[in-house]
Formats: sequence, C-alpha cells, structure tokens
Amino acid sequence: MKKKLYKVAKDTNLFLKKYLKLQKKTDLLKAIKYGLLPGGKKIRSKILIDVGKIFNINYNVLIQIGAAVECIHAYTLIHDDLPCMDDDDLRRGKLSTHKKYGESTAVLAGNSLLTLAFEILSNKNLKINDNKKVLLIKYISNSSGHEGVAGGQYSDLNFENKKISFNKIKNMQIKKTGKLFSFCCVAPLIIANKYKKINKFKKIGENIGLLFQIADDLIDYSGSTKLAGKKTRKDEAKGKATLIGLLGYKNTIKYSKKLKLTIFNEINKYQKRPSDLEETIEFILKRTK
Repeated sequence: MKKKLYKVAKDTNLFLKKYLKLQKKTDLLKAIKYGLLPGGKKIRSKILIDVGKIFNINYNVLIQIGAAVECIHAYTLIHDDLPCMDDDDLRRGKLSTHKKYGESTAVLAGNSLLTLAFEILSNKNLKINDNKKVLLIKYISNSSGHEGVAGGQYSDLNFENKKISFNKIKNMQIKKTGKLFSFCCVAPLIIANKYKKINKFKKIGENIGLLFQIADDLIDYSGSTKLAGKKTRKDEAKGKATLIGLLGYKNTIKYSKKLKLTIFNEINKYQKRPSDLEETIEFILKRTK
C-alpha cells in the first residue's frame, strides 16, 4: 500500500514541479512551492487513481487532475493555518506558510493555488474534451466554495464552544473534507461517461472524506505532535465541534468502523475484492499522521 501511495505522490509532485517551472517567475512562487511541495501523502490523488482504475481511465490524465486537487488542498491548508482561522504554527513537520513568509503572502499564495487548479484543469495538455473539462471545473468549484470546503470551514469556526448536534457536525465535516474527496470519486466517472453513477460515487466520496476527517480528529485526540507533523490536542483546547467531543473516543472509533463497512458495501458493487480502493480506505483509518 505504501509503495502505491508513494508512487502516486511522486508522480503528482513531479507533474506539479514541471508545471510550476513553466510558470512566469513571480515573487509569490517561493511561498506557493513551500505550501504545495513536497509534503503530504496525496491521499486524495490516490483515491482518484483508485476509482479511475475501476473505470480504466488513463493514469497520466488522472495524475494531472490529481495535481489540481492537491493545489486546492494546499490552498485550504495554508488558509486553515492562518491566525484568523485555526492559528497553527506547524504543518507537515515544518513551519506553516504564514510563519515562514508572513500572513499576507500566505493568503496570496493560497489564492494563487486555488486559481492554479482551474488553470491545470483547463490546460490543452489535459487530453480530454472541453465539455468534460468544463464539468470537472464545475464540480471542483462546487467542492471548494461555500457549498464545500469554505462553507465547512466557516461552520467549523462558528461551531466552536457550542453544543452542536450529530447531523450538523457530520454535515460540516462532509463540506470541509468530504466534498473534495467526492470530486475525486466523481471525476473518473465524468471522463468515462458514467453519468448515471455520479450521485452514488459522490456519496461514496463524501463518506470517505468523513472517514478521513474522523481519522484526523482521532490523531489530534490521541496522537503525538512529532508523528503528526502538527500540533495535537488542538480541537479540545479550541472547543471544536467534533464527533469525539460528542460521542466520546471509543464510540467514535465504533462509528468509523461502521462507516468503513458502509463504504465497502457500496464500492464492492463496482469492483472485485480486494481492491486498491479498499486498501487506501484501510490506510486512511489506520494512519498515525
């Protein structure tokens, strides 16, 4: 599993490095590269590759789309770490972008990464037809804006130190994390013309993202800063609305296992067992950072 994940991360980073070399040199590029490369496991890209494998989608096409996803993800992390958001000094075992380059530079680097994703998806070197490119941009925009990551982050901040219901926490986490995973599950179906299956894979992606967020919260609750590469025990200190805070640690683990089985039951309708996608989901739940 780790070899497969490493290959996807390596190929995605290689594409991004080559792509950034072709960009006009600006003062923001250093901060952009710092926030984007080389860290991160590229799990979202791996999910994209795994679903693409089910529908026989070209690997290099998926790597390019995954690169756009990683730009969006890096932008959200840069902004998430800002003092006005979660105020984190560490990310991926190094200083957060705003601690390294300053707050204003971090904001602009994040903004640039967001728009860079659309540039990658609309590029002539992405060998799919223009109608599909438009659909991909529409879906990733929806996943990133007020109906997705940005809206989820707003709720995350707004829910601090308040008593929040299970469904509201779940919906917030699906927006904040699940929507981008959902795009990764839907993108291969757009390319493969499997439009009737999009809603089912959209839900699968949301559940994978929710599982990822639960795993992240479990790491924050019981993990070490050294292993995680970022400060832990932050959620409790900030009064974050999490399923752990609502259900307790043991019940959250039980819920995560139940959610994993729900995901497996759905994806096994479309593939033979065992699969790369199952392996990746198992990795998400068992990871320590």
